[in-house]
Amino acid sequence: MLRIYNTLTKKKEIFKSIEPGKVRIYVCGPTVYDACHIGHARSVIVFDVIVRYLRVTGYQVTYVRNFTDVDDKIINRAHELGSSVKELSERYIQEFYEATDALKVERATLEPRATDHIDEIIQVIQRLFDQGLAYQADGDVFYSVERFKDYGKLSGRKLEDMQAGARIEIDDKKHNPLDFVLWKGAKPGEPMWDSPWGKGRPGWHIECSAMSTHFLGQHFDIHGGGKDLMFPHHENEIAQSEGAFGQRFVNVWIHNGFVQINQEKMSKSLGNFLMIKDILKRYHSEVLRLFLLSNHYRSPIDFTHQAMAEAEAGLEKIYALLQRIAEFAGRDTPDPNQQGPGDLWVGFCEAMDDDFNTARAIGLVFDTVRSLNRVMDNRVESGSSETLARLESGRADLMRVGRVLGIGGESPSHFLQQEKAKAVESEAINETLVESLIAERLQARQQKDWERADRIRSELSAMNIVLEDRPDGTTWKVKG
Repeated sequence: MLRIYNTLTKKKEIFKSIEPGKVRIYVCGPTVYDACHIGHARSVIVFDVIVRYLRVTGYQVTYVRNFTDVDDKIINRAHELGSSVKELSERYIQEFYEATDALKVERATLEPRATDHIDEIIQVIQRLFDQGLAYQADGDVFYSVERFKDYGKLSGRKLEDMQAGARIEIDDKKHNPLDFVLWKGAKPGEPMWDSPWGKGRPGWHIECSAMSTHFLGQHFDIHGGGKDLMFPHHENEIAQSEGAFGQRFVNVWIHNGFVQINQEKMSKSLGNFLMIKDILKRYHSEVLRLFLLSNHYRSPIDFTHQAMAEAEAGLEKIYALLQRIAEFAGRDTPDPNQQGPGDLWVGFCEAMDDDFNTARAIGLVFDTVRSLNRVMDNRVESGSSETLARLESGRADLMRVGRVLGIGGESPSHFLQQEKAKAVESEAINETLVESLIAERLQARQQKDWERADRIRSELSAMNIVLEDRPDGTTWKVKG
């Protein structure tokens, strides 16, 4: 039974979709004025895994993730670069796809752009006027937060406290400092559209209310995004949508935690913004996925190269086991006649049903890797049908879990060869020499010349080569 922590109610709740067997989910996508950073990566990977899990457990999921393609940041950046807003936003939408495709993130069902839904935005604003929640002032249109009695219910903030401590730029046009813009009056050199309130463009918050309700209905199952969007963006979405349509907007709100860099908040002022494309020059995409899923999605996660090295080593262990089983079984994929899901899959589903606890799920994966490696190491007879059945069952489970987490989907032999080649190149390793020394060490061991064998191992270690002796032979990799 799936339980999800609902940011709105501040507790875990048993999930029950509005329409049996179907889930409608909306996640706020990027504002496309720059390349995607690791914070974007965490959000898209978290919700990618959530959607994959919902689907694999039987739900038909309609997943909508938007692009904000008109905004102050985009306009300012376009002016800096001497580009049009459309050219700039299109460029970074394509970069977003390149980054997320590289991260093996599945495309959303629908990926609307704000500028394609101006009519729907205007319609929602008009409904807010009809409900007495919007007002026009000097060409702009604002939302009156004081007129929405539940304002602050998502973030847990009280309007009077927010007013007392407001650090908002003074705008004499507003009735209240916390009122937010729905429609911005036209300015020279900016994109603009016709509206009942004059030429202009939408504010940021209104686009998500318009697009989510257009595609998913006025009341849908799940809304998600990064924790930084809880206030004011998602708070304002609730005010707009419930104010316009007079009913509950979303049942469950899901927010993922922040990514820190070496225990510091990621910010451009600190110069520690890590772009996805730069991280992927150094690490395999599945390493980044494994790292970002190794903490519970609601918790903060600290990016360090040590943590990434641990994720890299962990991923190699998964692929190395899959390769060992493939060689032992004599086939690259599990036996199609294999029985249904085993213990790992059952435990994985229990972890995921507990608020998508990928951290616990990944722990179970490594427990299984250790257990199956022991089976391989301790087997008495290579042709044992009982051993083979256990290994095939474990491999099938690892691959089932991997399809949800987005890891382990490559050919093990290809992955391990590629990783070894990268390490060899970066360390300038002479592979011929390494293989020669390993063969010499094997000969020494066969002759029971343990001193010579240990000396060769030490020599290889000094070259950053790590050996692993197994019943089926000695393997090697580059340290770190």
